Amino acid sequence: MGPNKQVQLMFLSGGVIAFLLAKWTSEWVLGYFVRRVEAYDWWIISLAATVALVAGIVTYKNERIYGLASDVASELKKVTWPTRKETQAATLVVIVTVIIAAIILGAFDAVWSYATDKMYG
Repeated sequence: MGPNKQVQLMFLSGGVIAFLLAKWTSEWVLGYFVRRVEAYDWWIISLAATVALVAGIVTYKNERIYGLASDVASELKKVTWPTRKETQAATLVVIVTVIIAAIILGAFDAVWSYATDKMYG
């Protein structure tokens, strides 16, 4: 398994996400016990960075996880992405469908509101 930029980018992104989650979780938990969490920023950042670094190294060195990430990257290379024109056409279809659905649901709501007002009003 040679170095693969997409796979390494996946692991780097995962490390950044792990750092942010560890940092936010540490601040949240510490907030229940301490009034001024800002005083412990250095410790929180150090703990979050250590947790993210260890988790990143462990997952990067795991052959099964690295193989899975490589398989995902190789499968994504086979995907044929839609052109700009196809994307615009599909977006237009979605917008028109949402407008039609909103009109139908609005009509049902108006009829139901009228019926309940006549029954209970």
